[in-house]
Amino acid sequence: MKKLVLMIFACIIAAPSAMAKDRYISDNLFTYMHSGPSNQYRIIGSVNAGEKVSLVANNKETGYSQIVDNRGRKGWIATNFVTTQESMTTRLPRLEKELAEVKAKLANANEHANKEKAGLIDSLETRNSQISELEKSYAEMNQQLTASQTEVRNLRAKLDTQKDDLLLKYFTYGGGVAGIGLLLGLILPHIIPRRKRSPAGWA
Repeated sequence: MKKLVLMIFACIIAAPSAMAKDRYISDNLFTYMHSGPSNQYRIIGSVNAGEKVSLVANNKETGYSQIVDNRGRKGWIATNFVTTQESMTTRLPRLEKELAEVKAKLANANEHANKEKAGLIDSLETRNSQISELEKSYAEMNQQLTASQTEVRNLRAKLDTQKDDLLLKYFTYGGGVAGIGLLLGLILPHIIPRRKRSPAGWA
C-alpha cells in the first residue's frame, strides 16, 4: 500500500513536468523567480532574458506562471514575462547567421555574374575582332577583284587594238602587193621586148 501511494505521488509530481510547454523569457535583462505565485513569496533566483523555460502552470488570479528553467529550478514569475516567441537574444544570432549566409550567397552570385559578364565581353570583343578582320579581308579582296577586272578590260582593249592594227597591216600589205603586181603587170610588157615570130609560127 505504501508503495502504491509513493507511485501515485511520483506520478502527480511528474505529470506537470510531462505536460510542460516550451516558453521563453521576454526581452528584459532578467526577471526574479519566486517560490510561489506572487511577488509576496521569497525570491529563489532569477532568469535571464531570452532563456528557454518550460511552462508548468498558470495562476490567472495572481498573474504568475510556474516554470522550470534550464538548470532544473522550478519557480514562479510574472506571466507577462513569459512569451511563446523566441526573444531577440535567441533569434538575433540565428538571424545574423542567416544574413551572413545570404550575403555570402549574394556575393557568390555577383562574382559568378561578373565572371559571366567578363566572359561575354571577351567573347563579344573576339567576335568583333573577327568581324573586323573579315571585313578588312573582304575589302582587300574586293579591291583586288576591281583591279583584276580593270586589268582584264585594259588587256581586252589592247588586244582589240592589236587586232585592228593587225587587220590594218594585213590590208595594207595586201593592197601594196596587189598594187605592185598590177604595176608590174603594166610595166613589164613594155620593158621586156617581144620575140618575133618565125614563118613557121614558132618564136
